[in-house]
Amino acid sequence: MTLRLKLTLLAASLACATAAHAGVIKESKDSIFKPTGKGWGELDLDSMSHPEKAATLKARRTSNLTYQGGPVMVAPNTNVYYIWYGSNWDTGNGPASKSVLSTLAQSIGGSPYFNINTTYYNGSNTHVSNSVKLAGSITNAGTLGTKLTDANIQTVVTSAISSGALPLDSNAVYFVMTDSATTATSGFCTQYCGWHTNTTVSGQNIKYAFVGNPETQCPSACGANTPSPNNTPGADAMASIFAHELEEAVTDPDGNAWYSLQSGMENGDKCAWTFGTTSTAANGAKYNVTMGGLKYLIQQNWVLQPTQACTMQYP
Repeated sequence: MTLRLKLTLLAASLACATAAHAGVIKESKDSIFKPTGKGWGELDLDSMSHPEKAATLKARRTSNLTYQGGPVMVAPNTNVYYIWYGSNWDTGNGPASKSVLSTLAQSIGGSPYFNINTTYYNGSNTHVSNSVKLAGSITNAGTLGTKLTDANIQTVVTSAISSGALPLDSNAVYFVMTDSATTATSGFCTQYCGWHTNTTVSGQNIKYAFVGNPETQCPSACGANTPSPNNTPGADAMASIFAHELEEAVTDPDGNAWYSLQSGMENGDKCAWTFGTTSTAANGAKYNVTMGGLKYLIQQNWVLQPTQACTMQYP
């Protein structure tokens, strides 16, 4: 795992995000940031245009995560829906890769790892539940081509729901899992490896995420390693990206709940590309957790209690 390249990529993304707003308002040591869902923060221009609100937020400005009042996914169960996008998922090692990622979604709920998210809560002090279910999956052979805009990715999700291929479920996160031939034009491999956001479908707040397959496009940037724990380099890299986006979507689904006012980072961002203690599999691959009988190298997550920090389990 070439972590230095990934950390450099993250730093470059942060710099680009700041530069993009430099002409709008000058950043200062007291600037307030909000999350973008793509791994970096952007200046919270709305709060900065309201002096009283800005003063309140500046008083709470810290590198730690603080609660900003938005919704958190605290239903008894968080459902996951996979949309396998692209024609390569059913050829070569595609079926094995789908199995690796499906096993993770089926097993992450109830684990000491996902239990980290139970330290997060909403305005009623109701905490996230350590329960995740792979509630369904479909295949889209690539109806919108191999170069997807953010709008295309949203269309893939909303079309799957409106067509009845997947149910309308506000207690879910819909994941667009692209194959190795598909890219996202807003910055896959150069600015991010995945992202999450939300939209409205039939009056319901729907959470969804993009997870790119870096196996051939950017193995050094997004973690497609050979050997990989399950001999599926793209899927093994996507496993950590999936975990990152899932934990962020649950604790900050609309970008107004848990994040750092100092940077706009969410919980997954705080621990990106940190893995804690690792072991070596028989094939020489590094891993740090076993779920559903399979080995994975998954990034740490940010725990709130007893002290905010990166960890692989709670308590």
